Amino acid sequence: MIKPSEAAARFRAEAAKRILLTDGAFGTMIQGYGLSEADYRGALDLGHDQKGNNDILALTRPDVIREITHAYLEAGSDMVSTNTFNANSISQGDYGAVALVREINIAAAQIARSEADAAEAADGRPRFVAGALGPTNKTLSLSPDVNDPGYREVDFDQVVAVYAEQIAALVEGGVDFILIETIFDTLNAKAAIMAVLQEQERLGRELPIMLSMTITDMSGRNLSGHSIEAFWYAVRHAHPLTVGLNCSFGATQLRPHVQALSPIADALIMVYPNAGLPNDLGEYDEAPPTTGRLIGDWAEQGLINIVGGCCGTTPRHIAAMAEAVSSSPPRALPAPAPMTRLTGLDRMIIAA
Repeated sequence: MIKPSEAAARFRAEAAKRILLTDGAFGTMIQGYGLSEADYRGALDLGHDQKGNNDILALTRPDVIREITHAYLEAGSDMVSTNTFNANSISQGDYGAVALVREINIAAAQIARSEADAAEAADGRPRFVAGALGPTNKTLSLSPDVNDPGYREVDFDQVVAVYAEQIAALVEGGVDFILIETIFDTLNAKAAIMAVLQEQERLGRELPIMLSMTITDMSGRNLSGHSIEAFWYAVRHAHPLTVGLNCSFGATQLRPHVQALSPIADALIMVYPNAGLPNDLGEYDEAPPTTGRLIGDWAEQGLINIVGGCCGTTPRHIAAMAEAVSSSPPRALPAPAPMTRLTGLDRMIIAA
């Protein structure tokens, strides 16, 4: 018997009252600190250059991660995520830090948890923590060798085990939800879902799932070729707390895909776009008022339940979004009619 999540019940109750805010980018915020390799490495002796290993900062510069998390909560975030996008044994293998995966995830979760709890204690408004799982740098659906289409660097069971290790540590650190984000390969997401379900059985309590797909081109598909509708029908069996989109493009380019998902998903819609498209230097120029105006339009159209930012967004962007959505009611969840819904790269619906 799986015990239901009290955090999920509280989250749904808050989402029924108003549009909620999640946080913004960590990577581009960290870049603003101008950290050296010595900052990243700290006292660790790993034999690899650590610059760019943002996840390890939970151990070596926790003050930076704490400051960023605090700033998002001050800006209005109802939920913050852990800085653990690459805190898995596949991605950390590039930095020779596989042995630290559990420690990184626990530390990152504890930072987010303590900041969220402090913010809630200060004003009484519920705050939540999502444990972030990135897609890893391997894909289950595609071969990295153009001469051998059947070759895979990893298999499904390996990826499940990688995610299970990370999830267990995040839960130990105190997260409320598991956020499977930037999903470029639907099969990788299915492996992460399997890992959550296995950990849920082990613990005997619900671990609410949040799913966030990323679109890789203007056709509205992820790297494994799924449209947003096909993706939803491939994962709806997991009964996620939220489903939506992140990264990809800015709010303007994401809007039609949010419009496609909103009427068919009987889950809360969470979307966190980039601050527009990057310029020639890879930087994001979209100003907070612009992002706020675009997100405010989504809210007026009843498309979203939770909103936040991805690459290039800052606490100022979150504050602008908070102001823009404050007078709009949250999206009402649809009640899809019973019918058979199947999916390949595109959806197929068989009417009852």
